[in-house]
Amino acid sequence: MNIYINERPAEVAEGLMLYALRDQLKPGADVLVVNGAPARTDVALHEGDEVVLIQRGEKPQEDELEALMAARHTPGVHRAIKNATVGIAGLGGLGSAIAIALARIGVGRLILADFDVVEPSNLNRQQYFIADLGLPKTEAMTANLAKINPYVQVTSHTVRLTPDNVPAIFAEVDVLAEAFDTPDGKAMLVESFSSAYPDRPIVVATGLAGYGSSNTIVTRKVGKSLFVVGDMVTAAQPGTGLMAPRVGVAAHHQANAILQLLLGEDPAKRQ
Repeated sequence: MNIYINERPAEVAEGLMLYALRDQLKPGADVLVVNGAPARTDVALHEGDEVVLIQRGEKPQEDELEALMAARHTPGVHRAIKNATVGIAGLGGLGSAIAIALARIGVGRLILADFDVVEPSNLNRQQYFIADLGLPKTEAMTANLAKINPYVQVTSHTVRLTPDNVPAIFAEVDVLAEAFDTPDGKAMLVESFSSAYPDRPIVVATGLAGYGSSNTIVTRKVGKSLFVVGDMVTAAQPGTGLMAPRVGVAAHHQANAILQLLLGEDPAKRQ
């Protein structure tokens, strides 16, 4: 009969038992999942069953992890993005969430840049942990990404971005994500990158503070290769802070726009 083992098709004997399959293929597996649910006891397998064998603490082989992750994507997406390179300028509330989202979908290479360290106040919206406090954000994020997908190639630059170094640091990217806090920083990055690489897209964010409606956060195309995410209005100010839910919505808008661009689609196009 035909089943799936760790997302790969396999032909096995009729009536094969789950534990027998484990003993044949992965005797150390201590988590057995059948059709999406943990199996607490031995069960007979049937045609079309999907089995995942997991050994706690074991790092999967690259091809195995890729198969497991790619199986949850739209067909062809993983193949199209595994050779892509994305730059992320800033690793705060936006950039840290963008990096994790892109690692989870299997973008092949990430180029990260930030000069800052992880502070306690960052934990209200940024993708770091107590153990990361005091570390450079580039170092902490590289380590956290490796825990999610160790086969994404990460190049990090612990440096303050300037008009002089932006073109060199992001020379190899297919798409650049802007994730700065200040309008001046955003403008500098867009101008520096667009001047050097006018045909490469850059996805920026503005207008995402507070806890107003998530439905006002949209993606707009405002130039040949410039896409803006946000409501374009709601800036951080006293009484309207930057909070995890709405910042996360904007960050994932950015990540999704980047994915669409890598797949040759227009992220600002309304269906």
